[in-house]
Amino acid sequence: MWRYIVRIILRYRWTNLSIIFLITLFFGYKASQVKMSYEMAQMLPETDSVYINYLDFKNRFGQDGSVMFVGVKDRKLNELKYFNLWYDLTYNLKNIQGVQGTLSFAKSFQLLKNDSLRKFQISSVFKKKPNTQYELDSLLKIIKSNPFYQGILFNDSNATILAITLDKNYIDSNSRFLLLNNIIAKVDSFSAKSNIKVYYSGLPYIRIAMSKIIKQEVVMFSLLTLLIASIMLFVFFQSAKAVIFPMIVVSISVIWAVGLLVILGYDITILTGILPPLITIIAVENNIFLLNKYLLEFKVHSNKIKSLSRMIQTVGTPMILTNLTTAVGFASFIITRNHMLVEFGIITAISIVMVFLLSLFLVPIFFSLLPKPKFRHLKYLNRKSLSFIIDYLKRITTNYRPVIYILTIAIVVVGFWGMAILKTTGNVVDDIPKDNKINSDLEFFEKEFKGVLPFEIQIDTKNKKGVLQLATLKRISKLQDTLANHKEFSKSLSVADLVKISKQAYFNGDSSKYSLPNSSEVAFIMNYLPKESSGNASLLKNFVDSNMQYTRVTVQLKNIGTHEIEGLLDKLTPKINSIFDPNRYKVVLTGTSVVFLKGTSYLVNNLMYSLLLAIFIIALLMATLFRSFKMTVISILPNLLPLIMTAALMGFLNINIKPSTIIIFSIALGISVDNTIHFLSRYRIALKYSNWDIKYSVMYALEETTQSMIYSSIILFLGFSVFMFSTFGGTQSLGELISFTLLIAMISNLILLPSMLLTLEKRLSMKKANEPFLEIFDDDEDIDIELLETENKTKTS
Repeated sequence: MWRYIVRIILRYRWTNLSIIFLITLFFGYKASQVKMSYEMAQMLPETDSVYINYLDFKNRFGQDGSVMFVGVKDRKLNELKYFNLWYDLTYNLKNIQGVQGTLSFAKSFQLLKNDSLRKFQISSVFKKKPNTQYELDSLLKIIKSNPFYQGILFNDSNATILAITLDKNYIDSNSRFLLLNNIIAKVDSFSAKSNIKVYYSGLPYIRIAMSKIIKQEVVMFSLLTLLIASIMLFVFFQSAKAVIFPMIVVSISVIWAVGLLVILGYDITILTGILPPLITIIAVENNIFLLNKYLLEFKVHSNKIKSLSRMIQTVGTPMILTNLTTAVGFASFIITRNHMLVEFGIITAISIVMVFLLSLFLVPIFFSLLPKPKFRHLKYLNRKSLSFIIDYLKRITTNYRPVIYILTIAIVVVGFWGMAILKTTGNVVDDIPKDNKINSDLEFFEKEFKGVLPFEIQIDTKNKKGVLQLATLKRISKLQDTLANHKEFSKSLSVADLVKISKQAYFNGDSSKYSLPNSSEVAFIMNYLPKESSGNASLLKNFVDSNMQYTRVTVQLKNIGTHEIEGLLDKLTPKINSIFDPNRYKVVLTGTSVVFLKGTSYLVNNLMYSLLLAIFIIALLMATLFRSFKMTVISILPNLLPLIMTAALMGFLNINIKPSTIIIFSIALGISVDNTIHFLSRYRIALKYSNWDIKYSVMYALEETTQSMIYSSIILFLGFSVFMFSTFGGTQSLGELISFTLLIAMISNLILLPSMLLTLEKRLSMKKANEPFLEIFDDDEDIDIELLETENKTKTS
């Protein structure tokens, strides 16, 4: 098979280059149309009951989590000069395109009773900016005596909130950055004029700020990875050609990958954003194995075409398997049914196959067009340090295998100990460092107002107009009292609060009357409430549906972990059932916080299954090298050890299992097994030509692959290390843990794998017909070099 592939690659190299150039132009055009994703990641499948309930809630009451908060804590806001600046800010923000409304104590409302019209009317407390301190004090007294606003707009420690409702269409589009910049510019201007510190938070602010960071990091990681790969290639091969042409392959691979992203209709997310640096790392790894084999062959017989031919034939099969196993590691995410992970798995798996094809074609073509390597290009092959490492590996795998096994068992025991203390948790801003402004500002709101993350309770009374029945209102108020007993929740809002403030208005603003009406009062007060056709009906519309059958209790939650949320729900559910008889009411806990909890648990469980699937498929692929169960097990074990150590490291360093860290294992396994494949492919060839002499074959494989394995592992280690510079904790963990895993995998494949082969020498030396499913290069099948005449030579003849 490989003889024909060599002919296609080298004989028709100009045709191949032309085709690749045209395809690259097409993919480049598509890549120029790539877009950022601004929608909230959908963590649950569309068939999940929690997700269905959330969609039902949004269809009935609109998008939750569309409010951005600006907080301050300064007594100066009670002074006329500074209050008027706050007043101007509140109204100026409303004029920004994409802002639907603002609310602060400078733009607060009161409910007034109109006896002549027999209805309540909404009136602004501040109809204009106050002119005197006395006027301001009088109006502030009205607001601060209103129990409705206590804990919502202000608290007892002089902290206050400015709530900004944003248009969902802007939040989910590229306009979000301009919107956020415009808001921050006006708020910062207020801060500069007043010398009052401001704090930002709210789900839309967190989302926009995070996506802005992602956009910046995509470019930074891509450039850093290219720089590191270029430097390391030059250090390894000491040749500009060994840098320039592999980088051309890398650039074309990235263009193809991003172009495919657009063709498939995908956008740049926090996951697909790492695609360019990831493709760079994998492409460079392929290039290292190809170049190293080419120069090794050239050193033997100084025939360029023969060296390129043997390079393709010898490295081709292992490269197919290495790229397939890497692709499988990513493709395993498809079974998660998580929209973002499925996209990431599909695009990365296909891109890796494209990288393999580009490397297999372009590296031989480029170097067939270049002059023969000079002596200085081969000097790196004789580095004493590498010779020392190879000799050391031979010595310890031959003489110290018992020590190696004892250390391995000890590491496994420690590994299981570390795994036992692993925790599964996560929260909405878990991946953002504690010292980041997003986190520090969030802490302000949690301290002063107990949180800003949306938590919703939807109540179905199962009867039209059932919401405004006094019995239902009492139950809602009792539920709110229950929520108030949990420190994780802010003050809640419901239709019961509107009825309470209506009673207060009915009694001419007497704050002592802020309570639900009794049975004798209810008929009078309800007559003053707006009817469905009334212009003031929007007062109720935010809390009840048009039939007044459904209502909501809205509350904000602290940024607590999934375990804490789950425990909170377990405590709340029986209390809610005791208040609302499940036979008469249907109560659903929903909102972004609940969806995040269920989504995290769902993802972690499914990613575990995807890891097991990846191990199973990779084991099947390994069986293509040896149709032997024993050999398949031997090939997998050295790659499970790094995963165990990584899990242990996470346990000891208190790095929790969550979606952003669990994906590390599938990715690392798919990449780390590459070294095993290259080692076993050389071992398999040596067995055939050494009359099944296992010791000789192991030593031969060490000599042939150690250099490439070390070089590629260093590239992979440094390449993934760039992610440690990320702002996001999950991306940092991806860089740290995958780098650690690949480093351990290299050591495991250079020490444990050959040791196991030597220990099982007698059991593995049976000369069965263990021919691989994929053809492995046969040295007796060197292709006829004369058949590799180029198209140009054929034309001239």
